[in-house]
Amino acid sequence: MNQVRHAIHPDDYVGKNTNQLRESFLIESLFIDDEATMIYSHFDRIIIGGVKASTKNISLHTSDPLKSDFFLERRELGIICVGNNGKVTVDGVSYSIQYKEALYIGRGSKEIVFHPGDNKEPCLYYFNSTPAHAVYPTRKISLQEAETVELGSLENSNHRTIRKLIVNSVLPTCQLQMGLTELKPGSVWNTMPPHTHDRRMEVYFYFEVPANQMVCHFMGPAEETRHLWIKNNQAVISPPWSIHCGAGTSNYSFIWGMAGENLDYSDMDAIVPTTLK
Repeated sequence: MNQVRHAIHPDDYVGKNTNQLRESFLIESLFIDDEATMIYSHFDRIIIGGVKASTKNISLHTSDPLKSDFFLERRELGIICVGNNGKVTVDGVSYSIQYKEALYIGRGSKEIVFHPGDNKEPCLYYFNSTPAHAVYPTRKISLQEAETVELGSLENSNHRTIRKLIVNSVLPTCQLQMGLTELKPGSVWNTMPPHTHDRRMEVYFYFEVPANQMVCHFMGPAEETRHLWIKNNQAVISPPWSIHCGAGTSNYSFIWGMAGENLDYSDMDAIVPTTLK
């Protein structure tokens, strides 16, 4: 495990300066050549990870914070391919994953191997892992199998496509939910109007952010917001008490991953934008 991040109370969040907020919530480096990077968050015990398979296969191993014989002994795992097309082997069974497709791996799987991309090109894999109380089958989810909706409008600068990949309306999971949102050209706002959901936390991974562009991610209670400037291929941990919305200097995409006790995607507490402070 590369790093452990402790849970933070909203009263403690208020007193943090910019650098302290970034150290607590922002994950700046996820992809290192031929390595697996993992951050363990005490918010719902989620693990945020990235693999860059460039020249060799990368296996996912357990580490001391898990106190387990293998990584998925008591966990489930969701992977989304975010750079080239790739392949993941689960206990000897290979799954080809195209760009933006997902793979769900259930509890108990022992050998997880990430392979370089097609034509031996480097492949980037983003993943989330959560504790699991039951065993559900491993399954690949294509973009065609995702539950897809369009929200927002160009007039409000938030026209976006949401692809629900690992959600209970597509396949069974214990608590993990993942999907991706793509902003249309000319739109920059995501998750606007904003919301919170006290029954689960969320992680945002921003990608397809053009060179020399940035995304401003907003967080905190509605009456006490802060912001983090985020670059391409960076992630931010969003506590249950925090809003999570953002605006970019260009359109972009992001992956959302959720952990907690409720699998109802629509379970959220909406916030009227004019009440934000």
